[in-house]
Amino acid sequence: MKGNKKSNKRKNISTVMEILIKEFSKKRKPTVRKISQKRDPFKVLISCLLSLRTRDENTALAASRLFHYVKKPEDLVKMPLKKIENLIYPSGFYKKKARTLREVALTLIKKFKGKVPNTKKELLSIKGIGQKTANIVLSFAYKKAVLPIDTHCHRIPNRLGWVKTAKPEQTEKELEKILPKKYWREFNTVMILFGRTICLPLSPLCSKCPIRKYCKRIGVKKSR
Repeated sequence: MKGNKKSNKRKNISTVMEILIKEFSKKRKPTVRKISQKRDPFKVLISCLLSLRTRDENTALAASRLFHYVKKPEDLVKMPLKKIENLIYPSGFYKKKARTLREVALTLIKKFKGKVPNTKKELLSIKGIGQKTANIVLSFAYKKAVLPIDTHCHRIPNRLGWVKTAKPEQTEKELEKILPKKYWREFNTVMILFGRTICLPLSPLCSKCPIRKYCKRIGVKKSR
């Protein structure tokens, strides 16, 4: 009985993922995902750091301005801090981020010969790089089977009833057990697009939701 329940849950998850992938396959991809199409790990890493606590349109502007001058870690290290701040100004907390970018670039040069490492352990050893950023680099730049979990990727599976977790790190571990690996690479992008347009944090647009009948709507007190 327990095995059937787990099997049905995985089937439900697969159905939801297929619907969402089809729904959002032609939508504008988040900036970090678009940048990753060029398979440049350094730019994926830097754009991800820029995206933290920042609206996507501002991330796109900040990344575009910065990458006009910066192609490799050495470019960041040589650039005056004030210029980095001015270039990434559209990104939130730009002064702190400017310092982080410099520190990360310096570490890449000193410890990794200017290359972005391709293991989680090495990425997390760099000050300024957290779990989500490490996973984004591994998934988007190196095509490794990992799950980058941001606020949407944490909130929505809990709302759907797939998991019952308090922190993104816990959500990552639980999803690894139930989400078929063939969906891992698309999961982050799909959940971000879904979470920004329909499954909003407050008052989600349930009347327009393509997966409403599969959702337990846990924690939803108000919807439209």
